Amino acid sequence: MGQFSGGCCASFGVLLLLASQVPTPFARGPRGEAQQHGHTVTLPRFLEEPVDAYIIKSNPIKLRCQAPALQIFFKCNGEWVHQSQHMSQEHTDLQTGLKIREVMINVSRQQVEDFHGPEDYWCLCVAWSHLGTSKSRKASVRIAYLRKNFEQDPQGTEVPLSGMIVLHCRPPEGVPVAEVEWLKNEEALVSEGVADRTGDHSLVVSEAQLSDSGNYTCVASNIVAKRRSATATVVVYVNGGWSSWTDWSPCNVRCGRGVQKRSRTCTNPTPLNGGAFCEGMSVQKSTCSTLCPVDGSWSEWGEWSACTPECERQRGRECTAPEPKHGGRLCDGVALATDNCTGGLCTQNKKLLHDAKPQGVEGSSDVALYSGLAAGVVTVVLLIIAVTLYRRSQSEYGVDVIDSSALTGGFQSFSFKTSRQANPLLINPSMQPDLTVSRTYTSPMCFQDSIDKELMAEHSLLDPLPDLQVKGTAERAEYRVPSHPQTFPRGLAPDYRAVGATLGRRGKTLFAPQASFTPSRQVQNATAVFGRAGGRLVVPNTGISLLVPHGGIAEDTTWEMYMIINQEDSSAVSDEESEIFLSPAVTYGPPGLDLSCPIAMTVAHCAEVAADNWTIRLKRQAQDNKWEEVMSVDEESTSCYCLLEANRCHLLLEHPGRYALFGAPMNPDAAKRLRLAVFGCPDPSSPLGFSLRVYCVDDTPNAFQEVAVGEHSRNGRLLEEPKTMLFRGTAFSLQVSIQDVPQLLWSIKPFTTCQEFSFSQVWASSRHPLQCAFLLERYSHSSSQLSCKISVRQVKGEEQILQVYTSVLENEKAVVPFFSQSDCTVTSQTGSRAFKIPLSIRQRISATFDTANAKGKDWQLLAQKLHIDRNLSYFACQESPSSVILSLWEAQHQDTGDLDSLASALEEISKVQSSRTAALSYSRDEQDSEFSDLG
Repeated sequence: MGQFSGGCCASFGVLLLLASQVPTPFARGPRGEAQQHGHTVTLPRFLEEPVDAYIIKSNPIKLRCQAPALQIFFKCNGEWVHQSQHMSQEHTDLQTGLKIREVMINVSRQQVEDFHGPEDYWCLCVAWSHLGTSKSRKASVRIAYLRKNFEQDPQGTEVPLSGMIVLHCRPPEGVPVAEVEWLKNEEALVSEGVADRTGDHSLVVSEAQLSDSGNYTCVASNIVAKRRSATATVVVYVNGGWSSWTDWSPCNVRCGRGVQKRSRTCTNPTPLNGGAFCEGMSVQKSTCSTLCPVDGSWSEWGEWSACTPECERQRGRECTAPEPKHGGRLCDGVALATDNCTGGLCTQNKKLLHDAKPQGVEGSSDVALYSGLAAGVVTVVLLIIAVTLYRRSQSEYGVDVIDSSALTGGFQSFSFKTSRQANPLLINPSMQPDLTVSRTYTSPMCFQDSIDKELMAEHSLLDPLPDLQVKGTAERAEYRVPSHPQTFPRGLAPDYRAVGATLGRRGKTLFAPQASFTPSRQVQNATAVFGRAGGRLVVPNTGISLLVPHGGIAEDTTWEMYMIINQEDSSAVSDEESEIFLSPAVTYGPPGLDLSCPIAMTVAHCAEVAADNWTIRLKRQAQDNKWEEVMSVDEESTSCYCLLEANRCHLLLEHPGRYALFGAPMNPDAAKRLRLAVFGCPDPSSPLGFSLRVYCVDDTPNAFQEVAVGEHSRNGRLLEEPKTMLFRGTAFSLQVSIQDVPQLLWSIKPFTTCQEFSFSQVWASSRHPLQCAFLLERYSHSSSQLSCKISVRQVKGEEQILQVYTSVLENEKAVVPFFSQSDCTVTSQTGSRAFKIPLSIRQRISATFDTANAKGKDWQLLAQKLHIDRNLSYFACQESPSSVILSLWEAQHQDTGDLDSLASALEEISKVQSSRTAALSYSRDEQDSEFSDLG
């Protein structure tokens, strides 16, 4: 806009113009008021004055003045605005009758930018009337803007519950000054509980609550734009606190010295959002003592009393040696005994009793007595001779196992079904099988190599030393696993002998199996070389595996690792007599193994853990071959982790060595699982004979593999699908009996139809499989089918029936073979092939969950969703808790690899609205682009 040049000339021209319009006759009053045509007038008074304005982008602004005046002009920065730049209009006020003039001018961005002065660009109005001039207020004109970068962004913080939250925010420079508001999780923050301290836009929460956790953003805005600060994550955490101790549990034994315990939980409060775990133990144990019941017992008989006139004498005893106490049983029998005191010579009516008898009575009674005794002696002698001859005639049958109690009629409670004599064609009235079909069962089984097969063919007890040497009693064979290049760090060698142990001696059993029935024992081991990529080591058909996580081994370092299943002697378990092996003893190494994170080992066990009837402990064998406790499964520990499932246990371990699960029953309801199987094959010593062998072993894959390998070497066939039964710690024995044998077609060696294992044999049977045999013989070559039942039951306990129906012909054994050769060469996998979770996804999950954030995505929630939320204090001590949790998940799902369950758990945790995030990011980019020229 042009302005007058030459201020004097311009002012002179304006004055001439105004002078021509001013009326000449006027008079001034004493207060500067003038009278015109009889009306009182004053200097112009502005009805509207120019106001401060801001130029946004390149849009000019309008300044406006309004007053009852003859003329109004704008003056900007001390200079008059040219009349051509004015836009004016006038109208008459209906109330006063005065003419109102309104004038406007435009001020452009260029004008303001070109002005350089000590103050802002300004303009005012000058109104002219007959009496003089009036000036309006100054109105400043400024260019509006808002910088992009905040002078101070809020910083994320972690505060305890009830602590103070302070978030500082200094908005970007701008004209006009930006106003500030706070957003929490993208929503405007309510003012309740929030203070703006001293006007510096800080967000202050005096007492933080859990609901105050979130993502906070500072938003600055003015008439030009709106800017967002970096997001600050606030986490309000809760440190864990112990609950009150529970009452002491009842003593775990009904009699004698036992243990009672009490527990507390870290739930008062529960640690949240990365809060510290409670320090101390969650379980306390204390010894307890329960008075044992004492059964009463009789004292010695007293002296006989004097003989009474009735020829009787008496003597007594008392139930005081000891007295029954604490619920013990009373003495059985009588406390008072009566006897004839004259040997029959008592008087009756003052006459001797023997005088009342006829003379021949006494002599005849003596003769009868001696005759009866003689006849009894002769009968017993004849019976012994008959039994001896019969046993010699039947000795060719032979027998593996026989219980001496069978000779005494100890199994009369069994009811054996017999075939109907009237119909010789009906083999068994309780069964109607198809006699044209034989039945065997298949199960995957394999051998590691041909050398193993040769070793297993020997009938000697193998000695699986950790250095992989195998010695036989007849001849010495040596086998070593092919070793990999020596890549051990710091010159360490794979010294297997440092952690090795030999098999325990076989103890005596109730049964004495023949040497031909002793199954050979297989060395169960695996070895492989692992590097930084990690991998998995598996001992086939045993349920034993080892997972080495990715990154557990240092870069450019490899280790030759091994696993060995050791056959342990249960008699040398520990000082606590009640403890037994619940799993095989497994050694992994080498001893100097150096890992940056724990490995995951999976072992099978045979405990029935559905009810809380066991105290299960993980133990490690020390240098002196004694077993030392590592942890109790039901307690928390930071040294290792046990995840106990129904049939197996997953362990997180950091130190190589030999480990095993031990169990102590807390009450008689504690039970271990037994696997029952019946095998059969023709008897090589008799052309018409057939041998049935029944096994009762711990329900673990490695225990059954040992049985299957032995039976494979002797061409045994599985005649019925193996079954499982619970054997309880009630101190009652296990009885095995054969039933429903067709008596017209088959005979069985006498005194072997029912056999028994003692309780201790079954309860601590980890040393070797329990076996009993039934030898049968056909009466004719035409009898090619065998059908019967095998009953296995614990006295006053559970019973299982094995149904046998098979062909006994020698050429039938290959029709449906029991063993199928599977691929046993793949005992290890390395790198990505060994893991179900891809490495990139695993790393993203760990990075997301290892650090707590406002969305609640921390490793504790991950453990909870994966149902691994017990003993969280162990994960809290790890460098990457999420990575260790995923390793445990890998071990738990190594068979199924159910990635859907993991994806579902992550989907439940993640509630991030990706679409909203994308829209918000787009909005920010659009704003920055729109106002980039204002910076």
